[in-house]
Amino acid sequence: RFQACVYFASVFQAMSCGIHYLASVFMAVTPNFVCGFPGNVSSILFHNSSASNIEDIWTLWTSTENYIVVQLEKGEIWELNQCSRSKREVSLDLAYEYEGNKSVFSCSDGFLYDDTKWKSTVVTQWDLVCDREWLAKLIQPTFMLGVLIGAVIFGDIADRLGRQRVIWFTSTGQFVFGIAVAFTFDYYSFVIVRFLLAMVSSGYLVVAFVYVTEFVGIRARTWASMHVHAFFAMGIMVVALAGYLVRTWWVYQIFLSIATLPFVLCCWMLPETPFWLLSEERYEDAQKVINTMARWNKVSTPCKVSELCSVQQDDPVSGRMGDNDTSSTKKHNILDLFCNWQIARRTITVWLIWFTGSLGYYVFSLSSVSLGGNEYLNLFLIGAVELPCYIIACIAMDKLGRRNTLIPFLILSALICVLIMFIPQDFNILIILANMAGKFSIGVAFGLIYLYTAELYPTIVRSLAVGSGSMMCRVGSVVAPFCVYLRSVWIFMPLLLVGIMALLSGILTIMLPETLGKPLTNT
Repeated sequence: RFQACVYFASVFQAMSCGIHYLASVFMAVTPNFVCGFPGNVSSILFHNSSASNIEDIWTLWTSTENYIVVQLEKGEIWELNQCSRSKREVSLDLAYEYEGNKSVFSCSDGFLYDDTKWKSTVVTQWDLVCDREWLAKLIQPTFMLGVLIGAVIFGDIADRLGRQRVIWFTSTGQFVFGIAVAFTFDYYSFVIVRFLLAMVSSGYLVVAFVYVTEFVGIRARTWASMHVHAFFAMGIMVVALAGYLVRTWWVYQIFLSIATLPFVLCCWMLPETPFWLLSEERYEDAQKVINTMARWNKVSTPCKVSELCSVQQDDPVSGRMGDNDTSSTKKHNILDLFCNWQIARRTITVWLIWFTGSLGYYVFSLSSVSLGGNEYLNLFLIGAVELPCYIIACIAMDKLGRRNTLIPFLILSALICVLIMFIPQDFNILIILANMAGKFSIGVAFGLIYLYTAELYPTIVRSLAVGSGSMMCRVGSVVAPFCVYLRSVWIFMPLLLVGIMALLSGILTIMLPETLGKPLTNT
């Protein structure tokens, strides 16, 4: 009972990580837009359609190459493009086509945005279009850079100061910075606060994995650690729901940040893990936590830490002391993952799988809103498809083995990427289903690699291997938004890159050993 309460409280907050990681999908939308005009409009023309206000024109807008012709009350006729405007020298009659002389001007009067779908986004708030478009494209990569740095910093702090304090700080930080984002006064303060939000979100997710693993018994550890991902996916589903209900970016951000407020109010009740307390030789504190667990679980005779330490020679304390003795004689570093050709080949393959898993995960997620149809439903389904994928992964990795599950799902995701390229663009439902299948298959691989990496390496470099793999995962998440932007070069470019990486990873995985049922190596 105690472990269940601690587990579900901890993973509930993991939803907020999924929320903030994908929030920019709707917050940084670029709607249709044209240059503003200098004065009051008397009539508007778009191809063969005329209107008295520009809102009526947006329903007819089909391409960025289109332009709108407006006649001002003082008689001037202007052609409004997306990033420039032209004043016609001869303005006798209002016609769409014009062959005469025109004077080209910049958009000094700002821009006109289509607000039929979104009342306000960060793009419309700070005019992140045309020559400032690159600033909009940096919003997600800078967030993911914060994710990378936060994972490194808070992972180290959790080992030094304890899991409990980091969980308190990062969960509170997510709420505070999440609300603060909504009240930023310009683009640069927005990016800086989002960067800090990314650091604490990533820090929470990393420490939550360790926290629940140290509390949950061995029998349920695989399922428990795997389903932290499932709550992250539920956060993505919340983003889709919030995007559908709220169409003003700062209200949307507040709505998302408040979603996990209940955890912030009760996270101070979470105890420190006995493992960490024992490693710090705080035996009395560890005994208090164990006694609390015994009361909750109705165990009449809780184990005594003093007996545990004196009777068992392979207990957590002596084990960790042994590790410290080893590390004092030889400090292990990243080069130990390349100490010989066999280990080096294993490391390169594992890093590639981490990178590919993260790249594919975020490419499928971030590009889901561009598939056509209802973008809110698309993102919701892309999140929902993860829930069964982790169940399948847990069953398959215990029945078929780690490697025998990883290989087919990596190759399957590559084949799905190729298949999507051959589906006609007007088959929206088929494209969405194929993308869900791609996210499902890459999700299985992404969820499995955490445990597989830990089992592939000996004890002395195991944490280093998982940590470095996680770093490659963060690099993949930083690259993913740029990969999605390559849709402007060729619509299938992101899928092609993910497909190639997944196929290469799947082939190289054949050379990895199977670890199911094998004892963990020590040297």
